[in-house]
Amino acid sequence: MINDRERMKAGLIYDPNVSDIMDEQALLLDRLYDFNHTRPSEMEKRTDLLKQMLGKVGEGVYIEPPFYANWAGAHVYMGDYVYANFGLTIVDDGNVYIGDKVMFGPHVCVATANHPIEPSLRDRMLQYNKDVHIGNNVWIGAGTVIVPGVTIGENAVIGAGSVVTRDIPANVVAVGNPCRVMRQVGDRDRKYFYKDEVIDWEAMEEYLKDPISSTTNGE
Repeated sequence: MINDRERMKAGLIYDPNVSDIMDEQALLLDRLYDFNHTRPSEMEKRTDLLKQMLGKVGEGVYIEPPFYANWAGAHVYMGDYVYANFGLTIVDDGNVYIGDKVMFGPHVCVATANHPIEPSLRDRMLQYNKDVHIGNNVWIGAGTVIVPGVTIGENAVIGAGSVVTRDIPANVVAVGNPCRVMRQVGDRDRKYFYKDEVIDWEAMEEYLKDPISSTTNGE
């Protein structure tokens, strides 16, 4: 019979409260505590701590403290130029794969852990984990909740306050509880940036000359 650590990695029901799992978590969470207590001026220290904490951290990643994660981000794999506003919570008992240039609004929650519906199993505080995948250039609005096992396709926009309970395809705007596709990203989005306010493409060309630097200070 495989042990609880192996069951955890396999996405099976397991006991997260066994000593070897909890002891490992405790060591990692000390680093998360250090990260959340850095000063705004200590950018180099924050970057070094993220490299120690996360499973993978790409170039130009910025997470605004406070950041919360069950395993301090050890099971979080971020691409380049990911931006997370205040209060990002990642329940990373399972793996979370985040592409390049993903933006998280304030107080987004990404969960991989779940509990059996069967009462006798939940009574023992057992759980299982299902990985979450977020594609490149996704924007996730403030207060969104993403549940275990979800995949969000590249270039998707998730409206603020959504609860994402199913996969969301690429190149769509999706919103709601449960989150549903509202429409495709299309021609109107190339003309208007907010309601009937027109995009000034002549000015935008200056930003688009250097798309990397234009994303490093996102909201």
